[in-house]
Amino acid sequence: MSRKLERGSIHDETCPRFQEALDMVGRRWTGSILGAAAQGARRFVEYRAMIDGISDRLLSQRLKELEGQELIRRTVVPTTPVQITYSLTPLGEALIEALQPLVKWNMRRAAETAHARTLEGMDGLSA
Repeated sequence: MSRKLERGSIHDETCPRFQEALDMVGRRWTGSILGAAAQGARRFVEYRAMIDGISDRLLSQRLKELEGQELIRRTVVPTTPVQITYSLTPLGEALIEALQPLVKWNMRRAAETAHARTLEGMDGLSA
């Protein structure tokens, strides 16, 4: 027995939240930054060393955005010179946990696609 959906109900409630989540994690370098943060508190130079190709300006911008979204915590360590570390907040840790099934799905999809392409290539050899 099918349920009758009200017109616009999915879009009104689900789509904007889903799109917001995709926009949040889909920005360039965000996944790499979150992945590095998942390995523990890091200083700016450590992030830069771990993420090949990111500029200082863009790394700084993304860290500020993620801090504003309460996914990354910026901690000032009162030493001489002052050290600043960035780490995941509990909300950021929950996001990493939520993304893990998606990453696993994509790994399976990529492997299956590669396997299918290999088989297609073999079909061309036998012709």
